[in-house]
Amino acid sequence: MKHYILFGAYASYYTAKVRVYLRKKGIPFVERLPSDPVFRDTVRPASGTHRIPQVLTPAGEVLQDSVFIVDALEPDFPTIPAFPDTPKQRVFVHLMELFGSEGLLSLAWQHRWLFPENEPFITRDFGRTFRPQGNDADLLKYGGLISDRMTSYGLPESTPKVRQALDDAYRAVLQRFESHFREHPYLLGGQPTQADYSIMGALHAHLGRDPAGLRVMQDHGPRTLRWVEQMLTPELVAPEFSEVPVALLEDDHVPDSALNILEHLAAETGQTFILGALAFNRYAQEHGLSAGQIIDADADQPKLPKVEITWSGTVHHHGTQVYAEWLSQRARRYFQKCSTEDQSTILGALDQKVLRELLTTPVQFPLERRQNRFYLEETDGPRP
Repeated sequence: MKHYILFGAYASYYTAKVRVYLRKKGIPFVERLPSDPVFRDTVRPASGTHRIPQVLTPAGEVLQDSVFIVDALEPDFPTIPAFPDTPKQRVFVHLMELFGSEGLLSLAWQHRWLFPENEPFITRDFGRTFRPQGNDADLLKYGGLISDRMTSYGLPESTPKVRQALDDAYRAVLQRFESHFREHPYLLGGQPTQADYSIMGALHAHLGRDPAGLRVMQDHGPRTLRWVEQMLTPELVAPEFSEVPVALLEDDHVPDSALNILEHLAAETGQTFILGALAFNRYAQEHGLSAGQIIDADADQPKLPKVEITWSGTVHHHGTQVYAEWLSQRARRYFQKCSTEDQSTILGALDQKVLRELLTTPVQFPLERRQNRFYLEETDGPRP
């Protein structure tokens, strides 16, 4: 086997991120559904999880998790780098890994499940993942099982007021993307980065395919819709930007319009990630976690019990989502290793207080991901 095999689905939030990464990087791959016998008999036993996406490499290695897959493949496919090597752009990309993916997740999730017009499409779409040639009854049967599992995680009541609030939040996001994509083909210039891949879960898999979300994008985000369409092709140059070179913007420049997107997402969701960072430090201290220790042997994406922390003069009781904290640490660790001069430049470019506070929150207990579980790093213990 000389190609990679991506196991995923078009309705899958995280598969969307990996699919466009593989396409834009020109990595040879084929896509298969989770119903494929190879997934059931080889891939899932190797990874120990049913989560998609998963990638089977030509060497027979199984990679799971959208961020981990990019990290694993990037050294072998350095052309069109997913991560810039200049500090301001690199921090922007890592922050978009967090806010563009995890920050948009709740909006995309609720918009999918709280609009009744999505149900016929998404149920049968899920059904086709497991019975691709099934009749309508098969699709409704198997898709219904998946839909029931997804909605069992808890949702607010679907009322006109709730749906209007979701549409309003979605349009506010689209307004900022529209402003950016009027001038730039990608978030950092003429080539995609991990920042672009990170937002495809929301803007394609959910909000760009589900009927209710697609309608809003068509009505209020035509440039964003064209960007989504372009991201789904292997070509790097869009016809609307035929004169733009395939390169990142020079001089470590991050456009104001891209920063506006990031800062809007941070204003909406940033507090959760700051509280998560502070709560993780407190939890690790209280439980005496040490270097090399697994966070939870039974869970690949554990949520920790609530602990009491104080932020901005207010007491909070917060339980950390360890996956989100791992992504948060990627931005914070890179930023905190930058020179004092670079840190000052980065912070000076950010108007959003939440972003500045997040980047400067100490990483006292660095996380690493091994065998689809989270550990404290072997080489580093707690830091002052």
